[in-house]
Amino acid sequence: MANSRNVFTQTQGRRFSRVAAGSALLMLGLGQNALAQSDEPVTRLDAITVEGNRFYEMDASEATGGYGIESATVGTKTPATLRDIPQSVSVVTREAIEDQNLNTLDELGRKTPGMRVLSNDNGRSSIYARGYEYDEYNIDGLPAPMASINGSVPSLSAIDRVEIMRGPSGLFNSTSEMGGIVNLVRKRPTDEFQAHIQGTAGTEDQYGAQMDVAGPLNESGSVRGRVVADRTDHASYVDYNDNKQSDLYAAVDIDLTDNTTLGLGVLRNTKDIVVDNGRPLDSNGDLFYSSQSDFYGAKWNNFESETNDWFAELTHSFAGGGFGRVAARYSDRHANYNYAFGGSALDANQTLGVAGIGAEVDQEALAVDASYSKPFEAFGNVSEFVVGTDFKKYDTDNASTRTRGLASGVTRKELNNLAYVDILQAGRDGTGGFRFSDSTSRLRETGLYAKLTLRPVESLALIAGGRVSRYKVEEIDNTSGDGQDRSDSEVTPYAGLVFDLDRQHSLYASYSQVFKPQTSVDVDGDLLDPREGDQYEVGVKGSYFGGDLNARVSAFRLYDENRAAPVTGESYSEAVGEMRIEGGEVEISGSLTEQWDLIAGYTYMDTDVQEASSARNDGVFLLMPQNQVKLWTQYGFNGGQLHGLRIGGGVTAMSHFEASAGIDAPGYAVVDAMIGYDFSENLSAQLNLNNLLDREYYNRVGGEGTFNMMGAPANAVATVRYDF
Repeated sequence: MANSRNVFTQTQGRRFSRVAAGSALLMLGLGQNALAQSDEPVTRLDAITVEGNRFYEMDASEATGGYGIESATVGTKTPATLRDIPQSVSVVTREAIEDQNLNTLDELGRKTPGMRVLSNDNGRSSIYARGYEYDEYNIDGLPAPMASINGSVPSLSAIDRVEIMRGPSGLFNSTSEMGGIVNLVRKRPTDEFQAHIQGTAGTEDQYGAQMDVAGPLNESGSVRGRVVADRTDHASYVDYNDNKQSDLYAAVDIDLTDNTTLGLGVLRNTKDIVVDNGRPLDSNGDLFYSSQSDFYGAKWNNFESETNDWFAELTHSFAGGGFGRVAARYSDRHANYNYAFGGSALDANQTLGVAGIGAEVDQEALAVDASYSKPFEAFGNVSEFVVGTDFKKYDTDNASTRTRGLASGVTRKELNNLAYVDILQAGRDGTGGFRFSDSTSRLRETGLYAKLTLRPVESLALIAGGRVSRYKVEEIDNTSGDGQDRSDSEVTPYAGLVFDLDRQHSLYASYSQVFKPQTSVDVDGDLLDPREGDQYEVGVKGSYFGGDLNARVSAFRLYDENRAAPVTGESYSEAVGEMRIEGGEVEISGSLTEQWDLIAGYTYMDTDVQEASSARNDGVFLLMPQNQVKLWTQYGFNGGQLHGLRIGGGVTAMSHFEASAGIDAPGYAVVDAMIGYDFSENLSAQLNLNNLLDREYYNRVGGEGTFNMMGAPANAVATVRYDF
């Protein structure tokens, strides 16, 4: 927006001409032949010296502007350049978030290379990478559970940037899912006063308002604060569907000494949604495209949630270059929902059966982490180590009722006007056809971890680490009082290397591992052994223009073993399921010039069920397209008659996919655009045009009666912002 662009200098103009000639080669990792960079200093290896890691003092992406970022912490604990992390990592900056008008993490996932979103209402979608759902998200490296049905997908108003690692990373997140880690980096209080207000309005009942104020709270600047308030009404292109979300964030940073800082924060999110659970199939068992605004639910459909996160962080820079951090995050969530949806396909009379679900969910999560890192000299080069310990506790109480018999033989309008039913209470009352469950799940994990990055020669980094975890998982049926638990210890290794080919390019390879406790039981009624995931990844990374532009070509193979497989005719399971996922990715992201930004990527993925588990779990992989392309770029004019004008555009495309029920969805490509204008240093406006060509498509398919979700039609949203 208005204050994020910098002046276009003659040097940057020369850079533009180099990029125009070499951008295609960059995508193939061959940019060193097209881009002469002799005029740029080599600073990457100078970032970490025996005096310390300067990336701990890295500016926020909202301050630096553009789509490029110097370093990330996701999956590494210590900040490192993307080139020095031997796994697939993407970073979406604040400016990229705002240019694309992204409000929630699932909206961001739809536009980010390598991610796949099974859409529902924004803030309640499932986010995947490499075939696996992200079931946690970190804020400043501290995890908490994420589940689409519970509405715990976060919004982004309080977030400076989003760091995404694909593939297992058990060294610092051992009991997470196989797909990787998402780390949200909070906006922090600033040294100087800054503030903005903005409003949005668009088609399909899109509205929003935001206020963001930050700056010093005392004369010396040793105490700094920030407050963000945001209200977003998401697009409602389906009749009666409504989605209102609010955020309130407050943070304070206190310099206790010149080298010690205490940070405190709180983030509150609320959601109020009239749930749209998708469309049924037609009477021929096919997807249909007419009447996109038709709502196959009851007007009383409702989802409400409240999430509160509290943060505390103490950091200290030690003499000699060491850095220590102790941090904690406490989360409490409450959600309740009650909604009806299609329970069958439409018949020849255009009537259908009706299913429903109602639930109350209460969840508490606590994550604590303490680490110490230090660079040191060995073999004439600078190496680095980090050691630490962490703890996490997840407690979830879930009372729910499901039914497939709310009604039968009703038309869509009769479904819309269905008499109110308290589905959860009907289950508690023992009403026939309503299946009630009341469960408590608990997870406790304590870990010790260490990682060493050793440079025996300047061009080679050898990375090795290990983690010892002690965990306990409990599953309790509150209706019967029965329960199972399992506790054990696990050792999780990690290994990687990065070899510099030249000043811009590095080869990398890594082995990573993760384990995931399961809730299914064996023949003796005991919880199954955890699933185990192993990933092998190799690739080439490039870094250009001092880290402003990063490129990557990678190949991976992932094994997922011990998946719970139901035994035919029995009520127990066996840990025999095994998957193999392999593929490749190409990605380039960052700032080509001070005015030109780019995010582009291609993902290929192939899955092989080597030993079947459950139809539901294996069927998820059918929803993952074999090919995905994501592209977004923007250019801002600086000088001349077009000074202040910004234009952007992008494409989201994927090949066909299908559901385990045999429903096949064709591939699609959707075009988006943006135009903005900076009227002054303070006032700016932006217009986002989504699905510019008004393409009709399904971005998710599920069953014969539900979870068949059409993508949003053509829509527009305007934003006006004033910076003080």
